[in-house]
Amino acid sequence: MITPDWMRVMARYNRWQNAGLMAAAGTLTEEARQADRGAWFGSISGTFNHLLWGDLTWLSRFGRNDRPEVALKDSPRLFPDWEGFRAARMAQDAVIAVWAEAATPADLEGDLVWTSVGDGAELRRPRAICIMQIFNHQTHHRGQIHAMLTAAGARPGTTDLPFLPDDA
Repeated sequence: MITPDWMRVMARYNRWQNAGLMAAAGTLTEEARQADRGAWFGSISGTFNHLLWGDLTWLSRFGRNDRPEVALKDSPRLFPDWEGFRAARMAQDAVIAVWAEAATPADLEGDLVWTSVGDGAELRRPRAICIMQIFNHQTHHRGQIHAMLTAAGARPGTTDLPFLPDDA
């Protein structure tokens, strides 16, 4: 399935991609970042915020940080100001990197049990599947952000994993 080394590569990829997309988004006005572009979470900023909300939520289930205080429906407004969002995103990327760096094969075994933020039900899923979900969720929403940035005239970089820099 997955290994701790895979987690480390994906954590590096996550940080690299987020930095590149934030740099591209930083070339836009606040109005352009907030414009509703028809995406599930509306805007570039809304999708960035939802992605961060998802990372915070999932990593809280693994005991790495607190769960966000806002509900899923409010996730696009997690950080209304760009600089606050950027600082929180970079901090969470560091949390993810430290978590992945410390991972052992035993951390991938067994089930993760948590209470759903949607309906309050207790859920149980294999830990490895939940870890894959974290990185898959990131990639999914970053693809949406990349498309919105491109449509807005920004120039995000490549998303291709084989081009992940060694120093990322």
